[in-house]
Amino acid sequence: VQLQASGGGLVQAAGSLRLSCAASGPTSDTYAIGWFRHFPGKEREGLACISSSDGTTYYSESVKGRFTISRNNARNTVFLQMNSLKREDTAVYYCATVLCRRTSYSNDYYFPDGGYWGQGTLVTVSS
Repeated sequence: VQLQASGGGLVQAAGSLRLSCAASGPTSDTYAIGWFRHFPGKEREGLACISSSDGTTYYSESVKGRFTISRNNARNTVFLQMNSLKREDTAVYYCATVLCRRTSYSNDYYFPDGGYWGQGTLVTVSS
C-alpha cells in the first residue's frame, strides 16, 4: 500500500486548504485513513480519520468544526478540508492507515493499521 499526500502550501490565517491522500496498491481501499500533523519537538497529533467501510468519521477536539475529512472511493483518495486556519495549524501533515475505531485493546482511533504512511506535506499559515 502506498499513500501520497499532497495539497500543502502557504495560506493566510482564516483561509482554507484541502489536503489529499491518494492510496494505491492491493487492498489499499480496505483501510481507514487518518490525518496527523507534526510540530517540531512534539509528538505527532491525530486530527481526523475516516473508515473504509461506511465512511464513519472521527475528529479530535482540536480541529472539530474546522476540519472535515471525506473520502472519494472511486479515486481511492481521502481529503482533509481545513477551514479557518490559524497560525498554530502550521505543521507537516501526514496521512496513514489507521483503525479509526475502538477495539478491545485500544481506545485510540488513530491506532496504526498496517503501518502505512504518506510523505508529509507542509502547511504554513501566515498572519
